[in-house]
Amino acid sequence: MTFKDVLLQLSSYPEPTPIAAIEQAIGLAGALGAHVSALTFKIEIPNVGNVLANKLLDVPGMIAAERQKIVANTQTLIGAFESMAAKHDVPHGHIIESSTTSHLATIVTEHARMHDVTMIPIGKQADLQPYVAECVIFGSGRPTIVFPEVSKRSATLAFDVVGVAWDFSRPAARAVADALPILQLAKTVRVVTITEEKMIETRRSGTELAKHLAYHGIDVVLEEEKADGRLIGQALADYAAARELDLLVMGAYGHSRMRDFILGGATKTIVANPLLPVLLSH
Repeated sequence: MTFKDVLLQLSSYPEPTPIAAIEQAIGLAGALGAHVSALTFKIEIPNVGNVLANKLLDVPGMIAAERQKIVANTQTLIGAFESMAAKHDVPHGHIIESSTTSHLATIVTEHARMHDVTMIPIGKQADLQPYVAECVIFGSGRPTIVFPEVSKRSATLAFDVVGVAWDFSRPAARAVADALPILQLAKTVRVVTITEEKMIETRRSGTELAKHLAYHGIDVVLEEEKADGRLIGQALADYAAARELDLLVMGAYGHSRMRDFILGGATKTIVANPLLPVLLSH
C-alpha cells in the first residue's frame, strides 16, 4: 500500500489559507511521492436584507464586495498552489466547488472518500476548519492529516521521526494500518502509550505491535509517558515536542449523537489546535 492520491482542502473565506500551509502540504505530498489535488470553494452568499437595511447600509453592495473577495481569494489560492507544486515538481491538479458554508464539510467528505488521504490545515482563529476535519475523519472512511497553518518548524516536511499514540484500541489499530506507508518511510518510529490517565484493558503488549510492524520492515521504539495529571491530548502534545516528532499517528475517538459526532478529549484537543502534522483515523 502507498499513498498516491492526496487531497488538500483550502479555505477561501473569510480568510484564505496561508501560503505557508500550502508549502507544507506540497512538501508532504512530495515526501510521499504522491499526486496532490487542491480543493477549494467559491462560497455562496445568499441575498439578504430588507428595503430599509438596503437603503441605510447598502447590503447588496456589501454582499457584492464579499463575493468579489471570495473569487479573488480562490484564484490566488489556486495560483499559489499550482506555482508551488510545479516548482517542487509535485504532480498536481485542482478542484473548485461552489457551496454555502453549511454544505462545505459534506462536499469535502465526499471528495475525501476518493483519495488515499486528506490534508486539512487548521488555523488559530475559530473557523470552519476543525469542523470540516471532524466530518472528514469520521465520515470519509479514509485517514486525515490535520496540521497547523503556520508551522514552527521547517516548511519542508520530512518523516525522520514519526510517533504513534498506542492504547491497544480499535481506532489506534486502524490508524497504524492506515499510516503504514508513512511508517515505512520514517527513519525512527516511536510508539508511545500514555499511562495513568485512563484504564487500558488488554491482554496484549506493545511488543506484539512491534513484532507486527517488523514484518513490514518497521523497527520501533516502545515508550510509556505518564500523564502526571495532564489530559491525554496535552500529554501527547508535550511528548511530540520533546521527541521532535515530524508527524504523530493516532486513532480518532467519537460517537454519534443525533447525527453529530461528539469527539473524545484527545481528539478534540488535537483537531482544534494541532501543533504538528497529525494523521488521524477512525
